[in-house]
Amino acid sequence: MTTREPIAFRKTLELPHAQALERVIAALREEGFGVLTSVDVRKTMKERMNADFRAYTIIGACNPPLSQRAFHENLEAGLVLPCNVIVYEKDGRAEVAIADPIVMMGTLNDPGLDSVAREAKAKLERVIQGLS
Repeated sequence: MTTREPIAFRKTLELPHAQALERVIAALREEGFGVLTSVDVRKTMKERMNADFRAYTIIGACNPPLSQRAFHENLEAGLVLPCNVIVYEKDGRAEVAIADPIVMMGTLNDPGLDSVAREAKAKLERVIQGLS
């Protein structure tokens, strides 16, 4: 069995889901990311399957200058962009996880994307570290 690199940075917040979601979005904006997509998984499960699910949101975050650089290097970068962030409720707290861009872009095996991935990782690490 091989040891795998973690695919995400994680943090638990002593906040309800809705407040944590607001903080995450604000922290992303501070690092130059906008929200391209926001999927309310609970609502989707209820509407499509009449199933109950915990509060769970998937955010597709985009930093336009970094995305432009990635696309310039490799048009298939769209397979791993935007950067995915999840915020979900667990035991009365909010769990936040942000996909590691180095791991995600690494799946394309293109050294031209390395500098973009490193810069995105630094920004997203500041996002997760800044959450409290």
